[in-house]
Amino acid sequence: MDPPPQHPPAKSRAEMTEEEKRLLKEAKKAAREAAKREKAERKAAAARAAADALAASQALLQGIEYLSIHSPPQSNFGSYRVIQSKCPPSGSGRTFHPLSVLHKCNPPDIVWVRARVHKIVVTSQVAFLTLRKALDTVQAVLEGKELLKWAKKAITPETIVDVHAQLRTPDGGSVQKCSVSNVELSVNRIYIVSRADDTLPLSVEDAARPVDEADKLPQQQQPTDQALQTRPRVTRDTRLDARVVDLRAPPHASLMRVQAAVCQLFREYLYANGFLEIHSPKLIAGASEGGSSVFRLSYFDRQACLAQSPQLYKQMVICSDFNRVFEIGPVFRAEKSHTHRHLCEFTGLDLEMEITEHYNEILDVLDGLFSSIFDGLEKRFAKELATVRSKWNVAPFKSWNGRANLRLRWPQAIEMLRGAGVQIGDFEDINTEKEKLLGKLVKEKYDTDFFMLTHFPSAIRPFYTMVDPEDGRYSNSYDLFMRGEEIVSGAQRIHDSELLTTRAKAMLGEEGVSSIKDYVDSFRYGAPPHGGAGIGLERVVMLYLGVENVRECSLFPRDPERLTP
Repeated sequence: MDPPPQHPPAKSRAEMTEEEKRLLKEAKKAAREAAKREKAERKAAAARAAADALAASQALLQGIEYLSIHSPPQSNFGSYRVIQSKCPPSGSGRTFHPLSVLHKCNPPDIVWVRARVHKIVVTSQVAFLTLRKALDTVQAVLEGKELLKWAKKAITPETIVDVHAQLRTPDGGSVQKCSVSNVELSVNRIYIVSRADDTLPLSVEDAARPVDEADKLPQQQQPTDQALQTRPRVTRDTRLDARVVDLRAPPHASLMRVQAAVCQLFREYLYANGFLEIHSPKLIAGASEGGSSVFRLSYFDRQACLAQSPQLYKQMVICSDFNRVFEIGPVFRAEKSHTHRHLCEFTGLDLEMEITEHYNEILDVLDGLFSSIFDGLEKRFAKELATVRSKWNVAPFKSWNGRANLRLRWPQAIEMLRGAGVQIGDFEDINTEKEKLLGKLVKEKYDTDFFMLTHFPSAIRPFYTMVDPEDGRYSNSYDLFMRGEEIVSGAQRIHDSELLTTRAKAMLGEEGVSSIKDYVDSFRYGAPPHGGAGIGLERVVMLYLGVENVRECSLFPRDPERLTP
């Protein structure tokens, strides 16, 4: 390898000849002039970019304006200029109809609608647009040579349009592929509000296709059959990467509406039963559930973590005599689990309440709560359920509607599993596979998808769980199950400060106890007997509807591999 070239040491000005001084001066002058030229070029480029941006913005402002019904645009079709609230504060005078009410209107009523173009088919004589808004679709028909020519060039799927149309009865009496099937729109005017790009990350129509058994398999196990390969398929990862578009698919939008409905029904029942809603901190000093599954972060000059649950704080407010409380809020778990039911951030539905004598008082509240949620979903949100089931067609969820739901003790569950050939110890934890088997056995024997399992071994429950009074190897704890998977964990809590401190030291160690000192101290000032439960919202939605993966039931899911969008 050749040695690097050796450069002579730089001369001082006193050591230079006159010729060297002249050359140095010219070099510096040339460098200054080059810097000036570069600066001028950067300035000119910035000016050109600004001019281009201005031209682009002005182009957006050159479109059609619809400011008043008394002076409508001359053109019956085209693109709006950017809507900048230029019309009177009271609006243009137009009344826009939701698609969901069109089936109640009568031809030849004239209506305005604003919706997305779900699908467009242009022929030589007519164009058929399927318009979509939220969960509803309706067919719009365009006629006229100039209008068809413009529509074919200008309108893309997912474009938002304003349509002025006359209602009419479709040929054949109905449009089977639209939710509004008894009428269609004969378009008089159509204007683009916001045009979607020509190329989308996915097709909403493809994303909404019914799930078959092959779709439930992991990507590497997808079938290679030629017929299945030619069918449009959108993988879950592709959909989640383009979640904004994916959520436009009616079944996926309905999942979010069912999620909101569960929260609504949860609140309604608990408010009606004397509960108070609270909002606990999510930045805390120590782990609330113990273990290592906690997100740690720097909090100024201290270490902190994201709350694994509101557990400690909802107990502390019970010690403040709040009697009955609940919370709906985010929960964070740093678990590297890639299963169908785990998320690193999910929504917790938590409740805590005083008891007078027995923790069955809590189970009675939970029983009534879930019966109210199940009944409310079927009666008040039937449209959303039907839309979800158009993609995920599974057996309806079954519970003991109208009477107290099934409650099993831990030893009973162990005996049922052993009866099915499972080798398991009396105090061995039940893993996911055994949970599902237990759910199957319960369904066969008791004809229900929903049950409560009580008296868990105390060794597998958190430090704050009250032990069973007759056998300390068990605890006054419970989980609730839907379709063989756990969706609720709860217990009577330890309210005696000495017993709590002993259990905390044994399970968390001295350092762990010091990080929750305020929590432990709150029991030294007198604490009523109490207990509660934590519910995973996304799991409830997933299991009630029979969806195969919890990520489908999270708005923008977070798992070990996904932090965006």
